[in-house]
Amino acid sequence: MEKKLRLGFLASGRGSNLQAILQACRDGRLRAVPAVVISNNADSGALALAGHDALPACHLSSKTHSDPDALDEAIAAVLQKHDVDLVVLAGYMKKIGPATLRTYRYRIINIHPALLPHYGGKGMYGLTVHEAVIKSGEKESGATVHLVEEDYDSGLILAQRRVPVHSGDTAATLAARVLETEHALYVDVLRDIIEGVIQLPVQL
Repeated sequence: MEKKLRLGFLASGRGSNLQAILQACRDGRLRAVPAVVISNNADSGALALAGHDALPACHLSSKTHSDPDALDEAIAAVLQKHDVDLVVLAGYMKKIGPATLRTYRYRIINIHPALLPHYGGKGMYGLTVHEAVIKSGEKESGATVHLVEEDYDSGLILAQRRVPVHSGDTAATLAARVLETEHALYVDVLRDIIEGVIQLPVQL
């Protein structure tokens, strides 16, 4: 039997992208195995979702490891312990450390709620992104899946999907429309990686 790709997730919040991917694994749209969920927020919805699925999960943050290097090493160790092939950031609000980046070079992906390279970088997350898009008078926004590098939102773009900006949009209404697109795009990109349609710089 063909080995299924093992996915490790890093998440900070409610975990809606995580939920979409878990559902796709359950119903067979993704030939992948959710292996572990790590959150920097002990009360996150992502950890609750993992609990509902009896999925290995843990809280790792500055509260568990005061030294940033030790925290980074701990995250990498947990991912390795669970034989993770690909790391999926699902609303993870922390920068990935050098040990994790080194261990999973070209095997960490993220989704950003805009069409990179525009509206990315440090501080560009959540409603701030959508506010900037609307303020600039853009006619469209969207979502981008990219590889994670040392700098925020700077890695190789794997796929994008466009979303129209409507004339009465607020940051909240645009965010809701983009998020719905994120859920579908993330699953599609993972499927394309698994099936070899999208080639990463390393062999999984």
